[in-house]
Amino acid sequence: MTGLLPSAVAASVAGLPDFTEMVEKTGPAVVNIRTTEKAKMAQGAPGIGADDEEMQEFFKRFFGVPVPRQQQPERPSRPKRPGAPQADEEIARGVGSGFIISADGYVLTNAHVVDGADEVYVMLTDKREFKAKIVGADKRTDVALVKIEGSNLPRLTMGDSSKVKAGEWVIAIGSPFGLDNTVTAGIISAKARDTGDYLPLIQTDVAVNPGNSGGPLINMRGEVIGINSQIYSRSGGYMGISFAVPIDEAIRVSDQLKATGKVTRGRIGVQIGELTKDVAESLGLAKAQGALVQKVETGGPAEKAGVEAGDIILKFNNVAIDRSSDLPRLVGNTKPGTRSTITVWRKGANRDLTVTVAEMEQEKTAKREEKKPKAEQAANALGLVASDLSDAQKKELKIDGGVAVELAEGAAARAGLRAGDIVLRLNNTDIKDAKQFAALVAKLDSKKMAVILVRRGDASQFVPIRPNGQ
Repeated sequence: MTGLLPSAVAASVAGLPDFTEMVEKTGPAVVNIRTTEKAKMAQGAPGIGADDEEMQEFFKRFFGVPVPRQQQPERPSRPKRPGAPQADEEIARGVGSGFIISADGYVLTNAHVVDGADEVYVMLTDKREFKAKIVGADKRTDVALVKIEGSNLPRLTMGDSSKVKAGEWVIAIGSPFGLDNTVTAGIISAKARDTGDYLPLIQTDVAVNPGNSGGPLINMRGEVIGINSQIYSRSGGYMGISFAVPIDEAIRVSDQLKATGKVTRGRIGVQIGELTKDVAESLGLAKAQGALVQKVETGGPAEKAGVEAGDIILKFNNVAIDRSSDLPRLVGNTKPGTRSTITVWRKGANRDLTVTVAEMEQEKTAKREEKKPKAEQAANALGLVASDLSDAQKKELKIDGGVAVELAEGAAARAGLRAGDIVLRLNNTDIKDAKQFAALVAKLDSKKMAVILVRRGDASQFVPIRPNGQ
């Protein structure tokens, strides 16, 4: 047989989706976002902005690897090169995507697309370009809302991300590598991956690359069900796994950003961990569910309510906690000041406690102090470059020890660590300073998984990581 007959060919492709009509309908509402910063003359190095390290974070988060550092001039006193950026001159900072959600010009994108930008520009498919205003950004969910001045603009219809199903067809539209309105297609791989701090992300196999970040994930009804946000990569490019912020959560965040410019979340003051099957059985629980309370904040809402370390929180406002990650999301979505009921398992019995939810502080990271240029540090066996915290930083973060992550690559980057994180503990040893941390890492067995306690903002979590990325 030399080939399939025309009728057989038609039959073989029958049932495959046709995206053409949907792309024509939704494409005009997808925008290209470019950001700029003003050139700053830092350390005598023309053209290298003080926000360069934030740009490093952008590339680490999306590419999976750090962007190559720019070369420093041979001498600080060297005459400026012709055409080199001058102080206060705009220089290109990054590119991304977004989509219009209202006819009067509100645009959704990722927080890391606009983070640290001095100016934001939005370009439509008809080549009209607008200077945009950042209404607000929420790093915890990686959602940002920007506004352009316009009317009767094309907009997308929001879907219901809670109803997505693994296996359904979806498309992504964005500007990978600056290629405007590029369409890629695939399926939902999983609907609730615990890769986000305060929300489960949608996993897909849709091709997503640098520049797609902030663009829409669209279902077959032409509705937005997510914002393309992250990729999993060992090479720096697309490897078949991408993640999107569920649109239900993104809209909830954008509504708050539009109203107040920030997102208000609830907190009860506990540090939690996952409950293993062995521990659950030992405590008399039928199955491993709930959130294990590892630490209770002194004077916090949970302590006042009677919560103790070792309690298992099974329900919050009568909603079952299947996994520990469910609790911060439920509490975070609760309005501060609300009196809520939590059900805990303690010493073989259930107890109902009443807690008054407090307001979570805005996310904090260790502030970088001005440092003199120094030789590039090499990452340790975990893929981390860490530095000591100053007394002022420790006081601000209310911690006694720990080290600040300057760079995360290799195994650390794949585990989700990033610059600004604070490492508090390695296995069962509290971290005091960078020297001690380096010594502990050097002694790790490359054949065994290590666990580090990491603080990001106000939350701490254990992160398993294998030395040397094995």
